Amino acid sequence: MRKVFENELKELNEEMIRMSDLCTKAISTSVEYLMNPSADRKGDVAALVEECNHTERTIENMSLRLLMEQQPVAGDLRVITAALKMVSDMERIADNADDIADIVAEGNITEGQVGTVDLSGMAEAAMGMLTESISAFVNKDEAMARKVIEADDVVDNRFTELKKKLAVSFRDETKNLDALLDLFMIAKYFERIGDHSVNVGQWVVYMTTGELVGNTN
Repeated sequence: MRKVFENELKELNEEMIRMSDLCTKAISTSVEYLMNPSADRKGDVAALVEECNHTERTIENMSLRLLMEQQPVAGDLRVITAALKMVSDMERIADNADDIADIVAEGNITEGQVGTVDLSGMAEAAMGMLTESISAFVNKDEAMARKVIEADDVVDNRFTELKKKLAVSFRDETKNLDALLDLFMIAKYFERIGDHSVNVGQWVVYMTTGELVGNTN
């Protein structure tokens, strides 16, 4: 019985890794699209997000089956609980990628405007947090997970600076209001990606140590 349970836990972990890879690809593709709006990447992002959603449902079904049929205890229970929580955050990150691609597809933003407010820098910071949180999960690396949690203010501070730049632009560039609003919304999505990455890091800490840190929900 234990061998069967261990095999099912291994399958669950493999699906989690698969979903994390899809999530990361969705965000990186949406960022590529943002940096090069003339490229048609909206369909690519949508396909990745749909696959991510399908994988989330698979993981949820696997997790619930393990809870009901195997009655896991202690560390095994933490792994399954954390998996259910993490896939929720990863699904939301994928949705943010879709939202960013939708905004870019509207055609209001130019490559030059992205550089003006350093949106690429914020995207890089958010992607860095996401990559490290996923790596922490895959490698069961508590130290790296805590590093992501401690970096909670990095993307938030970049968002604050970007808002200040946009405020000046709103005053001086009345003809580009649609583009400026779109830039603000995309920046907000990057901030949320940072927040979800922190959540993933918190659940990795819980999974590996049993310690609940921050505002895990």
